[in-house]
Amino acid sequence: MTTPAAPPARELLASARRRALALAPRRSDYADLPRSWRHDLVAGLTVAVVALPLALGFGVASGLGAGAGLVTAIVAGAVAAVLGGSHLQVSGPTGAMAVVLLPVVARHGTEAVPVVAIMAGGIVALAGVLGLGRLVAYVPWPVVEGFTLGIGVVIALQQVPLALDTPPGPGENAALVAWGTLRTVDPSAAVAPLVVVALAVAVMLVLPRLHRGLPASLLAVVAATLLAEAAHLDVARIGPLPDLLAAPSLPVVDLATTSALFSSALAVAALAALESLLSARVADGMADDIGRTSPNRELFGQGLANIASGLVGGLPATGAIARTAVNVRTGARTRVAALTHAVVLTAVVLVAAPLVARIPLSALAAVLLVTAARMIDVRTAVQVCRSGRAGALVLLATLAVTVAFDLVMAVEVGVAVAAVLALRAVARSSGLHREPLPGADGDTLGADAEHALLHEHIAVYRVDGALFFADVRRFLDELALVSDVRVVVLRLGAVRVLDASGARALADVVTDLRRRGIHVLLKGLRPEHRRLAEGVGVIDALQDPDHLFDDLGAALEHARAHVRGTLPSTRMG
Repeated sequence: MTTPAAPPARELLASARRRALALAPRRSDYADLPRSWRHDLVAGLTVAVVALPLALGFGVASGLGAGAGLVTAIVAGAVAAVLGGSHLQVSGPTGAMAVVLLPVVARHGTEAVPVVAIMAGGIVALAGVLGLGRLVAYVPWPVVEGFTLGIGVVIALQQVPLALDTPPGPGENAALVAWGTLRTVDPSAAVAPLVVVALAVAVMLVLPRLHRGLPASLLAVVAATLLAEAAHLDVARIGPLPDLLAAPSLPVVDLATTSALFSSALAVAALAALESLLSARVADGMADDIGRTSPNRELFGQGLANIASGLVGGLPATGAIARTAVNVRTGARTRVAALTHAVVLTAVVLVAAPLVARIPLSALAAVLLVTAARMIDVRTAVQVCRSGRAGALVLLATLAVTVAFDLVMAVEVGVAVAAVLALRAVARSSGLHREPLPGADGDTLGADAEHALLHEHIAVYRVDGALFFADVRRFLDELALVSDVRVVVLRLGAVRVLDASGARALADVVTDLRRRGIHVLLKGLRPEHRRLAEGVGVIDALQDPDHLFDDLGAALEHARAHVRGTLPSTRMG
């Protein structure tokens, strides 16, 4: 008695259960904790010291203020640490996200940002559920490098108004805003903030040379704040922090506002997914002995982290490459390190909020200027450009679109340019080749015998590589030149790629040759291409099912029979 097949509903439930378990936290996430808890605590404390000025700075850069950046680092950092797919990832506000959010604030106001965070979080979480995490592997290296360079340039441009304590110029583009700011700045009023910037930058550049373990960015902010206090400098400060530990609440928005924000949420979601997965990939490369990132779980965790951040009035968050790298370098082994970072930042909010309020905004601008400069890796850019014209073009296109437009469009353009160039390279490696005619025993004939066979009006062509939309026109043009033959044998065994356009071009060629009285025989059509060829009419265009062959000798014998007018009674091969 056979066992009945499982009902489809039961199979779907089992599949859903497997997906849910793959996305859920598990005990193995903390398997190394008994041996590594000391290292994790130290790493978390170190990351918090690094993250504090960055969270404040990116909050200001996004237009929502330092408090929003801090609450994002706390809430999103904790949620992503527990639910994300990486053991070592540290999440929070980032420069790339600040770049995307500034136009959103300019168009819709600061109250729109938490809504965008919640909507984007839902999109990213859904991407994780649908298993889209591995798509980041298809982003080419030159795109990633051009994207990173562009972010560095835009972050630096965004700091011009803060560094000068001057209202930003009109517009949304960072370059135009920076130019407008420089045109309206009062030089005498800008002296004090520029002194603060100079001191902070000097501290950040000098301290790592003295001792790499010193938290240069935090000490730079401390030094700049002490200078501003001691000299009574007239510079803008962060100001009192809002209640960062308020209960979560759902923003009240109408349907029209939600619809208007959807495109922004989609852009934020794409950036959050891309940056988080790239950061996790960096962490995997730095710590080979720790479990690899689960990309789908990482997306799911980052999505929930963004939703949580939006519910408490925070910014959209992503995995932060710089903080993640610090976490790995200082010995983190489990998620407890990232959780510790969030706890320490919470303690800062509860204990040191009055001190944080006195930090000059120009000091945070200095921290972000140095951060931006470190993102502009000229050496890597040169390596990309030396890899060839294609890599250089992709990098420059991505960089230009990042600075001129936005990050998501930059990735789209970069991937599109890379895809077009890759298709061009594949098309160039493909070709149509006229071959010498082998004899009945399969050996290549000499020149005299070949010349004699040409009088039989038979030509053999070999198609190599790919036959797809990027190569169709060349294929058609070359075969259109066929003349003084009665039979054409197309060898397709070396065709690795055949798409609908290529198959349709093949059908058009067969039809054109048949119209001119030339029989076409196909040799070596792969089984995986057969269905496509039948679907677009290639087999029908042959007008004879016996014109498909697996053996070249049989095809040539059939071709000679056509020329002689005496077809064999059975198909050979």
